[in-house]
Amino acid sequence: MTTILPLGLLDKAISSRVWILMKDDREFEGTLRGFDDFFNMVLENVIELDNGKKSKLESILLNGTQICLIVPGGEIR
Repeated sequence: MTTILPLGLLDKAISSRVWILMKDDREFEGTLRGFDDFFNMVLENVIELDNGKKSKLESILLNGTQICLIVPGGEIR
């Protein structure tokens, strides 16, 4: 059985869409451009969902300590 570690899985998601849920219940969907060992992430062409309000952002840097869930290929509904 092959084990894929979280950073390895995230590395495979570079340049694809990801859905991210933050600890404060905000959600982000965007194209993953990069990340570091602490899961700080840069997303482009972002849709942010905050309290039911959708916003579009060109790019954003997310703090890895505030991320709860990362879904490669996921999208906001």
